[in-house]
Amino acid sequence: MPQLRLALNQIDATVGDLAGNADAVVRRTRHAADRGAHFVAFPEMVLTGYPVEDLALRSSFVEASRAALHALAGRLAAEGLGDTPVLVGYLDRSDERHRYGLPAGSPEDAAAVLHRGEVVLTFAKHHLPNYGVFDEFRYFVPGDTMPVVRVAGVDIALAICEDLWQEGGRVPSARTVGAGLLVTVNASPYELNKDDTRLELVRKRAQEAGCTTAYVAMTGGQDELVYDGDSIVVDERGEVVARAAQFTEECLLVDLDLPAAPAEPPAGLADDGLRVEHVTLSAEPVAPYPRRYAGTVAGRLSDAEEMYTALVTGLRAYVAKNGFGSVLVGLSGGIDSSLVAAVACDALGAEHVYGVSMPSRYSSQHSRDDAAELARRTGLHLRSVPIGPMFDAYMASLGLTGLAEENLQSRLRGTLLMAVSNQEGPLVLAPGNKSELAVGYSTLYGDSVGAYGPIKDVYKSAVFRLAKWRNEVAAGRGEVPPIPENSIAKPPSAELRPDQVDTDSLPEYDVLDAILELYVDRDLGGAEIVARGYEPELVERVLRMVDAAEYKRRQYPPGTKISPKGFGKDRRLPITNRWRERV
Repeated sequence: MPQLRLALNQIDATVGDLAGNADAVVRRTRHAADRGAHFVAFPEMVLTGYPVEDLALRSSFVEASRAALHALAGRLAAEGLGDTPVLVGYLDRSDERHRYGLPAGSPEDAAAVLHRGEVVLTFAKHHLPNYGVFDEFRYFVPGDTMPVVRVAGVDIALAICEDLWQEGGRVPSARTVGAGLLVTVNASPYELNKDDTRLELVRKRAQEAGCTTAYVAMTGGQDELVYDGDSIVVDERGEVVARAAQFTEECLLVDLDLPAAPAEPPAGLADDGLRVEHVTLSAEPVAPYPRRYAGTVAGRLSDAEEMYTALVTGLRAYVAKNGFGSVLVGLSGGIDSSLVAAVACDALGAEHVYGVSMPSRYSSQHSRDDAAELARRTGLHLRSVPIGPMFDAYMASLGLTGLAEENLQSRLRGTLLMAVSNQEGPLVLAPGNKSELAVGYSTLYGDSVGAYGPIKDVYKSAVFRLAKWRNEVAAGRGEVPPIPENSIAKPPSAELRPDQVDTDSLPEYDVLDAILELYVDRDLGGAEIVARGYEPELVERVLRMVDAAEYKRRQYPPGTKISPKGFGKDRRLPITNRWRERV
């Protein structure tokens, strides 16, 4: 059987940075070529970054992407890398009026094979996702070809991300055209436990395609999205040959023995009417060589480690890609701000994390001490700015009482944080969690201020689990656990009035989060939730709070998405809405 050394480059790409992304492709191609790779693949839309959102609708950006692709092909050849075929994702446009009635020039989520200074083959994603964070019917027209490239005597079928996730199209077509290898380029965002789903999917599709299947993924972060890598190669039986690590940039090299290409190149129509486009780059197999890369399988992260690493990755990418050098956190001594601070220290280094303790007359001494202890354990910078004088000045002018008095304290803290940010430059992090955002247990222009919410998509019960996990990891390494035990053990409280605790206003978090997961993440109705064993009055109360807080969530900053349905692009409900769930 012909041999082929495949290089899958799971790398981070930045949206709009065509030059920087092209540099990464050249650098990584050189790395792969120096190790004898015969075919090098990069993730979906690696040249433009992903997702480009409405940039896809700007003809100037589309043309810049096309020009960058051709320049990249020439540059690879000029730097002595032209003999190695390279598969890259980019943004293209259709040159013909589409059968769906869309005009010529409509954008395409595309990929291309570059060889000897030329763009030798291009194709567009066939299946376009239109769910969750994806709006690809808004932006792109689907491709209608079955691309196949012959390299070292092996026919390699090509596909893009959703082509693997949906039935039909290019996967069965790979079997129809007799491909020896199916390579799919991807930019599939992270969700908890998605790596298990992904592995089973790739196994299933390899069996359907009847050939070895390679899945090359993106890593890093882009706004709210995180990419976890996890590139995979499985054989035609679905057995794992190689698997890259999660959340790391990596070149996964693997030596494969693959079926020889048919004597006659495939032509005509394949499954679902896809038109076969076949290009031969090297018809003869390479001379037999020793296998150096039999395939490595990286270990899997635990659920807690996976979730925590996603939070670190998302924050690090957001801060770095938007040009900030440091972050600012309001430290109350509570569990939420403590976890956010720990994530920030792990993402950026404690020297780039600044904390502000802003005690009021209702702040307990132990909370002040916990904030100071967190700073001591992590090494972050901490200052204390009591808000009492500001609060007294407002109260003398307004005479507020009750909830308005409580919220004023939170808003003073938000104003103080933003003032420090304006004066000194650090990015303010909002500490709110998904439970609080869901039921509106946060103050607009108070604890909701900030440019990024690292734990926005983390339920409160998971906040506790992650804090305990992070401390256990530190203890296991012989390090000082970053989060004070008292911050984890004490009852959660906003401390805006005497002896206040969260359960004055909310159910116990374990119960609340279970109901929220059913309503928010799974879209179950009130009656369905009650049928799961929850009290009707409790369900009605929780759902009422969730529905009433939509206007608050619209004004909350972006934050790392880790669940199947985060607030934002995943879940889009009208603010003005009189529909109420029956229980």
